[in-house]
Amino acid sequence: MATDVLPDSRALRIGRRERAMAQMAAHDLDILVLGRQANVRYVTGAPQLWIAGTRPFGPVCVVVRATGDIYLNTTDDEGVPEEIDHDHLYGLAWNPMTLIDVLKNIDGAAAARRVGTDAITPTFAALLPQAFPNAEIVDGELAMRAARRIKTPDEIAAMRPAVRIAEGAIAAALGELRPGVSEKTLAGAVLEAMAAGGVSTPATQDAAWVTSTEHRWQRADREVRDGDLVAFAAGALAGGYVSEVGRTWPAGRMAEHRAVKLLYRRSDALQDKLIAACRPGAPISEFLAAYERAGEPVPPMPIAHGLGLGFDPPVVSEALVAAGEDDRLEAGMVLAVSGYVWQAGIGAVFRRDTVHVTGNGAQVLTASPVWQG
Repeated sequence: MATDVLPDSRALRIGRRERAMAQMAAHDLDILVLGRQANVRYVTGAPQLWIAGTRPFGPVCVVVRATGDIYLNTTDDEGVPEEIDHDHLYGLAWNPMTLIDVLKNIDGAAAARRVGTDAITPTFAALLPQAFPNAEIVDGELAMRAARRIKTPDEIAAMRPAVRIAEGAIAAALGELRPGVSEKTLAGAVLEAMAAGGVSTPATQDAAWVTSTEHRWQRADREVRDGDLVAFAAGALAGGYVSEVGRTWPAGRMAEHRAVKLLYRRSDALQDKLIAACRPGAPISEFLAAYERAGEPVPPMPIAHGLGLGFDPPVVSEALVAAGEDDRLEAGMVLAVSGYVWQAGIGAVFRRDTVHVTGNGAQVLTASPVWQG
């Protein structure tokens, strides 16, 4: 694993930046002020250090549409791409007025008419108009969401290492699967393998669990018994990009049970229909329709969500669609697509794949084996 802090490849960062600039034009934004780390990396290509935990909004990055200039808040120039001038870097400050003074001196700040910001706090809602005195402050997250939802070919390539790390983590846990092992031990095997692959920040907290045979959504920390169906989920954040994979494997003699084999066949049929729904122009309600066509109840958790530099729209669940959430898939989107089937007395088969929506349909990026009875 690399120890040097390096910027993303030139092709990757330029392709993303072009999409961001296009959306600034489409949303009529003269300047974009960014504080969310995924957005900052998207337009700069500079990895962000010391960002663990939550924190309030701050103007970490500023993009000027007229000139293409980028201003970045950083303590030094390590990992900063060459096209971001050294005099466009500004340091950390505890006093927000210090940051406002920096913004005032950005070329184009005084003349800007529309300034977008991807988040806001009461403090900066009051202070940003001082930096941009002639501008209307508007929601800039809409432009960034529009840019990020479609992945460039270089982004798809950048996601593949995260896929391989997540798959390797599940493979490592399967090597530990046996009756008597605890869920914590299996989860530890997943996380240890991801750490060995250079991922210290997993995208998902739950990594391994015994599926319930009686109450569909009951979760408990316990040891694996002979006959249990054990689900594994790995989400790896590598190079800024997230990829996810989920699989379920039987423990012990349960694998020979006819009912288990039938449950896996139901899972295969459902996943085929979910993958088929990943096509350009398809409404997100098609994922719910896939469950209906397979004759399976829709689980309460999201059954699909966008992936990229973190998580991107859409998020698909029965509750959100019922509430009026409406979106259509586009070529270039990447989704984590989850199938879940359950049988009383047997347990559940959970499966998740990272899927690239292409102009010709779905391309499944995950290649982890699925248990075949």
